[in-house]
Amino acid sequence: MEPTVAIIGGSGIGDRFAATEGAETLRLDTPFGPPSDAVVAARVGNIRTLSLNRHGPGHLLNPSCVPYRANIFALKQLGATRIIATGATGSLREDIKPGDLVICDQVIDKTFRRPGSFYDGVAAVHVEFANPFCPLLRKALLDAAADTDLKAHSAGTYVCMEGPQFSTRAESNLHRNRGGDLIGMTCMPEAKLAREAEMCYALIALPTDYDCWKPHEPSTDKTGLLDEIIGNLNKAGDAARTLIDAVLERLSTEQPAPCDCHRALQLAIWSDKSAIDPAEIERLKPLWGTYFPDQQC
Repeated sequence: MEPTVAIIGGSGIGDRFAATEGAETLRLDTPFGPPSDAVVAARVGNIRTLSLNRHGPGHLLNPSCVPYRANIFALKQLGATRIIATGATGSLREDIKPGDLVICDQVIDKTFRRPGSFYDGVAAVHVEFANPFCPLLRKALLDAAADTDLKAHSAGTYVCMEGPQFSTRAESNLHRNRGGDLIGMTCMPEAKLAREAEMCYALIALPTDYDCWKPHEPSTDKTGLLDEIIGNLNKAGDAARTLIDAVLERLSTEQPAPCDCHRALQLAIWSDKSAIDPAEIERLKPLWGTYFPDQQC
């Protein structure tokens, strides 16, 4: 299969690929409805890329309303085997400064409103998730970061809250005390669904501020604070685009190594396969069809 890397992020990421010569805009539907936006297919070296704006045109979809299942399913349908995601976060640590990048290694899921599996009502599917971010794809990002002068932290625990409201100060301090390094709203269930779809997934977190645990300078008014946050997001976003370009260049010259992410369902389907509705097997065929070779649909 041709190496295909998907990039999920804000409109700035997608605009960069849409401007690539020969880029193609793809609109499709899935069993879970349409994805957030059209997918932009382009080529970077030997790599085919698929970019998707998570929050849709005009950033109208808040984190609780993003169609995560449709997004991941669409990218799987189009042949993506790896996903590099970006997302704005608050920093819960003094040493993770706004404008830095963080290649996350762990996550704490605090969401509660979002469908978190492709297989609800269909089968009991239990994927391993001890390491929520693909170690091989994380290493590729860290190696690419080492080739640049970007400030990229090599690890970080991302606390994914439901939102769309921001944290209270008590919550922010609680997350700090419980080991969180970053606070955001979009990593889950995106990473879980990528694992269920047997796709490598890594996240570049973009800290924009210190959440609300750290008091702001008294002289900074709300408008000035917002301008500062937007400036930090732009800085981190530019750095993320540089890192994505660097890792795509690296991946385009390397032979993909075998990865456990691509076999995540091998031992995860606990249901009696003969008892699963054949129509459901067919509906979800892009995800698990290889595990039903004898099924007549």
